[in-house]
Amino acid sequence: MHLDARSTCNDLGLVPYERGLEIQGEYAALREQGEIGDTLLLCAHPAVYTLGTNADTANVLETGNIPVIQTDRGGEVTYHGPGQVVGYVICDVDARGRDLHRHCRDIEEIMLRVLAGYGLHGARVAGRTGVWVANEKLGAIGVRVRHWISTHGFALNVNCDLDAFTGIVPCGIADAGVTSLARVLGREVDEEEVKARCTVAFEEVFLGD
Repeated sequence: MHLDARSTCNDLGLVPYERGLEIQGEYAALREQGEIGDTLLLCAHPAVYTLGTNADTANVLETGNIPVIQTDRGGEVTYHGPGQVVGYVICDVDARGRDLHRHCRDIEEIMLRVLAGYGLHGARVAGRTGVWVANEKLGAIGVRVRHWISTHGFALNVNCDLDAFTGIVPCGIADAGVTSLARVLGREVDEEEVKARCTVAFEEVFLGD
Protein backbone atom coordinates (compact mmCIF):
# COMPACT_ATOMS: atom_id res chain seq x y z
CA MET A 1 0.00 0.00 0.00
CA HIS A 2 1.55 3.26 -1.17
CA LEU A 3 0.26 6.48 0.33
CA ASP A 4 0.95 9.87 -1.16
CA ALA A 5 0.48 12.64 1.39
CA ARG A 6 0.46 15.17 -1.44
CA SER A 7 -2.67 13.62 -3.00
CA THR A 8 -6.14 14.87 -2.10
CA CYS A 9 -7.38 11.26 -2.12
CA ASN A 10 -5.73 7.95 -1.20
CA ASP A 11 -7.11 4.44 -1.53
CA LEU A 12 -5.95 2.26 1.36
CA GLY A 13 -7.62 -0.89 0.01
CA LEU A 14 -8.80 -3.51 2.52
CA VAL A 15 -7.18 -2.52 5.80
CA PRO A 16 -7.73 -3.72 9.40
CA TYR A 17 -9.81 -1.23 11.34
CA GLU A 18 -7.08 -0.56 13.90
CA ARG A 19 -4.56 0.20 11.15
CA GLY A 20 -7.08 2.54 9.59
CA LEU A 21 -7.20 4.46 12.87
CA GLU A 22 -3.39 4.73 12.89
CA ILE A 23 -3.28 6.05 9.33
CA GLN A 24 -5.96 8.60 10.10
CA GLY A 25 -3.90 9.80 13.04
CA GLU A 26 -0.84 10.16 10.84
CA TYR A 27 -2.72 12.21 8.26
CA ALA A 28 -4.45 14.31 10.92
CA ALA A 29 -1.05 15.27 12.34
CA LEU A 30 0.15 16.28 8.88
CA ARG A 31 -3.02 18.33 8.34
CA GLU A 32 -2.66 20.07 11.71
CA GLN A 33 0.93 20.97 10.83
CA GLY A 34 -0.18 22.38 7.49
CA GLU A 35 1.89 19.87 5.53
CA ILE A 36 -1.11 18.59 3.55
CA GLY A 37 -4.49 19.94 2.54
CA ASP A 38 -7.88 18.41 3.22
CA THR A 39 -7.70 14.76 2.22
CA LEU A 40 -10.03 11.82 1.65
CA LEU A 41 -8.86 8.32 2.62
CA LEU A 42 -10.89 5.53 1.01
CA CYS A 43 -10.87 1.94 2.23
CA ALA A 44 -12.80 -1.13 3.29
CA HIS A 45 -12.38 -3.08 6.52
CA PRO A 46 -12.63 -6.77 7.42
CA ALA A 47 -15.90 -7.42 9.24
CA VAL A 48 -16.07 -5.45 12.49
CA TYR A 49 -18.60 -3.74 14.72
CA THR A 50 -17.48 -0.37 16.07
CA LEU A 51 -18.81 1.54 19.06
CA GLY A 52 -18.89 5.32 18.95
CA THR A 53 -18.45 7.48 22.03
CA ASN A 54 -22.24 7.71 22.46
CA ALA A 55 -22.92 4.01 21.90
CA ASP A 56 -25.35 2.10 24.10
CA THR A 57 -24.03 -1.43 24.50
CA ALA A 58 -27.64 -2.65 24.59
CA ASN A 59 -27.63 -2.03 20.84
CA VAL A 60 -25.07 -4.81 20.40
CA LEU A 61 -27.20 -7.94 20.02
CA GLU A 62 -25.52 -11.07 18.63
CA THR A 63 -22.05 -10.48 17.24
CA GLY A 64 -21.05 -14.08 16.48
CA ASN A 65 -17.44 -14.17 15.30
CA ILE A 66 -17.35 -10.49 14.37
CA PRO A 67 -15.12 -8.47 16.73
CA VAL A 68 -16.39 -5.38 18.54
CA ILE A 69 -14.05 -2.39 18.81
CA GLN A 70 -14.45 0.79 20.84
CA THR A 71 -13.48 3.79 18.75
CA ASP A 72 -13.15 7.54 19.25
CA ARG A 73 -15.69 8.76 16.71
CA GLY A 74 -19.04 10.15 17.71
CA GLY A 75 -22.24 8.22 17.27
CA GLU A 76 -23.58 4.78 18.00
CA VAL A 77 -22.73 1.22 16.95
CA THR A 78 -22.24 0.34 13.29
CA TYR A 79 -20.87 -2.40 11.06
CA HIS A 80 -17.98 -2.28 8.61
CA GLY A 81 -17.10 -5.03 6.20
CA PRO A 82 -16.01 -5.98 2.68
CA GLY A 83 -18.27 -4.52 0.00
CA GLN A 84 -18.58 -1.24 1.85
CA VAL A 85 -16.77 1.93 0.79
CA VAL A 86 -15.49 3.82 3.82
CA GLY A 87 -14.31 7.40 3.46
CA TYR A 88 -12.22 9.11 6.12
CA VAL A 89 -12.30 12.89 5.74
CA ILE A 90 -9.16 14.53 7.11
CA CYS A 91 -10.16 18.17 7.20
CA ASP A 92 -9.28 21.46 8.89
CA VAL A 93 -12.72 22.39 10.22
CA ASP A 94 -11.32 25.64 11.61
CA ALA A 95 -10.42 26.83 8.11
CA ARG A 96 -13.97 26.06 6.99
CA GLY A 97 -15.64 28.21 9.64
CA ARG A 98 -15.66 25.89 12.68
CA ASP A 99 -19.16 24.76 11.69
CA LEU A 100 -19.52 21.12 12.78
CA HIS A 101 -23.10 20.92 11.52
CA ARG A 102 -21.97 22.02 8.07
CA HIS A 103 -19.08 19.55 8.21
CA CYS A 104 -21.43 16.63 8.81
CA ARG A 105 -23.85 17.82 6.11
CA ASP A 106 -20.94 18.13 3.66
CA ILE A 107 -19.91 14.54 4.35
CA GLU A 108 -23.49 13.47 3.67
CA GLU A 109 -23.38 15.53 0.47
CA ILE A 110 -20.54 13.36 -0.84
CA MET A 111 -22.77 10.28 -0.59
CA LEU A 112 -25.84 12.07 -1.95
CA ARG A 113 -23.89 13.03 -5.08
CA VAL A 114 -22.66 9.47 -5.52
CA LEU A 115 -26.22 8.14 -5.28
CA ALA A 116 -27.44 10.75 -7.77
CA GLY A 117 -24.83 9.47 -10.21
CA TYR A 118 -26.66 6.13 -10.15
CA GLY A 119 -30.03 7.78 -10.70
CA LEU A 120 -31.05 7.44 -7.05
CA HIS A 121 -32.70 10.08 -4.91
CA GLY A 122 -30.92 9.91 -1.58
CA ALA A 123 -32.24 12.00 1.25
CA ARG A 124 -31.42 13.34 4.67
CA VAL A 125 -33.86 12.57 7.49
CA ALA A 126 -34.46 15.21 10.14
CA GLY A 127 -32.85 14.26 13.44
CA ARG A 128 -30.96 11.35 11.90
CA THR A 129 -27.50 11.46 10.34
CA GLY A 130 -26.47 9.70 7.16
CA VAL A 131 -28.23 9.26 3.84
CA TRP A 132 -31.42 7.35 3.22
CA VAL A 133 -33.39 5.78 0.39
CA ALA A 134 -37.02 5.68 1.49
CA ASN A 135 -36.94 4.40 5.09
CA GLU A 136 -33.67 2.53 4.75
CA LYS A 137 -30.23 3.83 5.59
CA LEU A 138 -27.68 3.43 2.81
CA GLY A 139 -24.81 5.51 4.19
CA ALA A 140 -23.74 6.30 7.75
CA ILE A 141 -21.49 9.02 9.12
CA GLY A 142 -19.51 9.48 12.31
CA VAL A 143 -16.77 12.01 12.99
CA ARG A 144 -14.18 13.08 15.51
CA VAL A 145 -12.74 16.59 15.68
CA ARG A 146 -9.59 17.27 17.71
CA HIS A 147 -7.74 20.59 17.53
CA TRP A 148 -10.30 21.39 14.80
CA ILE A 149 -8.95 18.58 12.59
CA SER A 150 -11.57 16.01 11.62
CA THR A 151 -11.11 12.26 11.27
CA HIS A 152 -13.50 9.41 10.47
CA GLY A 153 -16.27 10.19 7.99
CA PHE A 154 -18.73 7.98 6.08
CA ALA A 155 -19.54 4.35 5.32
CA LEU A 156 -21.44 3.72 2.09
CA ASN A 157 -23.04 0.30 1.66
CA VAL A 158 -22.24 -0.91 -1.84
CA ASN A 159 -22.15 -4.73 -2.07
CA CYS A 160 -21.76 -5.55 1.62
CA ASP A 161 -23.44 -8.37 3.53
CA LEU A 162 -26.54 -6.71 4.97
CA ASP A 163 -27.23 -9.71 7.20
CA ALA A 164 -24.30 -8.56 9.37
CA PHE A 165 -26.38 -5.57 10.46
CA THR A 166 -28.82 -7.91 12.24
CA GLY A 167 -26.22 -8.40 14.99
CA ILE A 168 -26.71 -4.81 16.13
CA VAL A 169 -29.24 -2.01 16.23
CA PRO A 170 -27.51 0.05 13.53
CA CYS A 171 -26.79 3.59 14.73
CA GLY A 172 -29.22 2.90 17.57
CA ILE A 173 -32.19 3.18 15.20
CA ALA A 174 -34.62 0.30 15.68
CA ASP A 175 -37.49 1.50 13.48
CA ALA A 176 -35.72 1.68 10.11
CA GLY A 177 -33.87 -0.72 7.85
CA VAL A 178 -30.46 -0.77 6.21
CA THR A 179 -29.88 -1.16 2.49
CA SER A 180 -27.10 -1.04 -0.11
CA LEU A 181 -26.51 0.20 -3.64
CA ALA A 182 -26.54 -3.39 -4.85
CA ARG A 183 -29.92 -4.09 -3.29
CA VAL A 184 -31.52 -0.86 -4.51
CA LEU A 185 -30.13 -1.20 -8.05
CA GLY A 186 -30.71 -4.95 -8.22
CA ARG A 187 -27.17 -5.71 -9.31
CA GLU A 188 -23.59 -5.84 -8.08
CA VAL A 189 -21.92 -2.43 -8.26
CA ASP A 190 -18.31 -1.75 -9.27
CA GLU A 191 -16.68 -0.57 -6.05
CA GLU A 192 -13.80 1.08 -7.88
CA GLU A 193 -16.33 3.17 -9.76
CA VAL A 194 -17.97 4.14 -6.47
CA LYS A 195 -14.59 5.19 -5.07
CA ALA A 196 -13.93 7.31 -8.16
CA ARG A 197 -17.31 8.99 -7.74
CA CYS A 198 -16.58 9.60 -4.03
CA THR A 199 -13.29 11.23 -4.99
CA VAL A 200 -14.97 13.59 -7.45
CA ALA A 201 -17.71 14.48 -4.95
CA PHE A 202 -15.18 15.11 -2.17
CA GLU A 203 -13.15 17.44 -4.38
CA GLU A 204 -16.31 19.29 -5.42
CA VAL A 205 -17.70 19.69 -1.91
CA PHE A 206 -14.54 20.18 0.16
CA LEU A 207 -12.03 21.58 -2.31
CA GLY A 208 -14.20 23.46 -4.79
CA ASP A 209 -14.40 27.24 -4.85
